Amino acid sequence: MILDRFLLTDKVAIVTGAGKGIGRGIALGFAEAGANVVCAARTEADVEATAADVRALGRRALAVPTDVMKSAALEHLVNATIAEFGRLDVLVNNAGGTPPAPAMRTSEAFFETALRFNVTAAFLLTKLAAQQMANTAGEGAVVNISSRSSDMVQTSFVAYGAAKAALNMMTRNFAAELAPRVRVNAISVGGVATAGLEMVLTDDNIRRTFEENTPMRRPGTPEDIACAALYLASPAASWVTGKVFQIDGGVEAPSISVPVPPLEPKPA
Repeated sequence: MILDRFLLTDKVAIVTGAGKGIGRGIALGFAEAGANVVCAARTEADVEATAADVRALGRRALAVPTDVMKSAALEHLVNATIAEFGRLDVLVNNAGGTPPAPAMRTSEAFFETALRFNVTAAFLLTKLAAQQMANTAGEGAVVNISSRSSDMVQTSFVAYGAAKAALNMMTRNFAAELAPRVRVNAISVGGVATAGLEMVLTDDNIRRTFEENTPMRRPGTPEDIACAALYLASPAASWVTGKVFQIDGGVEAPSISVPVPPLEPKPA
């Protein structure tokens, strides 16, 4: 049956940023589809909680506290996965995020940290994971969680937007080099109801503007993104690689804008 192609029965998936929000939604969605899930995030209590929820769905889970900013932690994550399950089939690079800051107030360190968190960590982990997919399962799939900030101009998001744009291009390049053994795709996410959107969701006026400027008239949910991730990770997408899917409620321009101060000459 065609629905069987959407299953991940007995596959092993690593999900970074799995403690909350989109990452947690993807981890639980994969478990419902039959996968065993390695839950990675910085906060041990969060990944342990997600792992417990995976087990409650009848699947195996491994909680690995991981700071994706550290190369050694990425190596440990992959090694722990192989030691526990003996294979790796799917990687979801979900960890990321950078707060808004006007471009002229964005420091060199802030910009470089955004790149490291949103694209360099995914680059390093993809290399590690893809090799283990080839070694153990023979094939696999990588799903990168990107953002519509990567292709829509949004004030105060110069660092985040640049990093996610780089993630999109990295996705396409990896896909060309790893095909046909490992597929690599990305999801360009719009405004999703997670902690990152809390300021919007808790202010009635801002939320109203956000919803009015979103064709589907609501924020996304972690489950909306999990459905797309499941498709891209599963055999249903076996002929799909190097693509960036926009899951965003239909927006073609930012639903809200963060104001920035005008550029003024400095006094001599």
